[in-house]
Amino acid sequence: MGMKYPDHYVSYLVEFHATRDFFECHELLEEYWKEHPADERALIWVGLIQLAVGQYHERRGNLAGAAKMYAQALGKLTAESLDSLGLDGAKAVVELEAALARAEKLEDAISSAYKDINLVIVDAQLQVLCEQECAERGLAQSKWGLPSEMADEALIHRHTLRDRSDVIAARAEAIAARKKKPSTHNR
Repeated sequence: MGMKYPDHYVSYLVEFHATRDFFECHELLEEYWKEHPADERALIWVGLIQLAVGQYHERRGNLAGAAKMYAQALGKLTAESLDSLGLDGAKAVVELEAALARAEKLEDAISSAYKDINLVIVDAQLQVLCEQECAERGLAQSKWGLPSEMADEALIHRHTLRDRSDVIAARAEAIAARKKKPSTHNR
């Protein structure tokens, strides 16, 4: 029997390669990481989150943000740790280093130099899991690894377009609750 991969990780890889929704990649692995604080791979999950956020920033032209995320990801991801997750770790690290160099070099340039990173899956079991999720979600396997759709505003600027009404409402409730609470430092 092969390695058991978390569903969130498989979904991360599907979003990373089939939809190029790096914002969703971040959301998926962050949820898993927060739900499993004692996971021995916690540092790797954070590195993969930072990699996705770096891709998101670079694609939007925020090269300073991309460089920061790529550098932080490189501090957490090693070829060996990525190998343990069914990936070609050495190739992934080389691509991440190239992305960091590109972002640092082009900080003042137009983001037309953007290039998607591909995480090469070397574990056949993991590849099958990704293919199954693509099929279940109706995602065309032929789109796997293709460049980002740069004209897709909803994908490129997802964080600015998402519904945050629940977050705003929760903040308003917290402020209202604090205002109702009697102050203890005035006594």
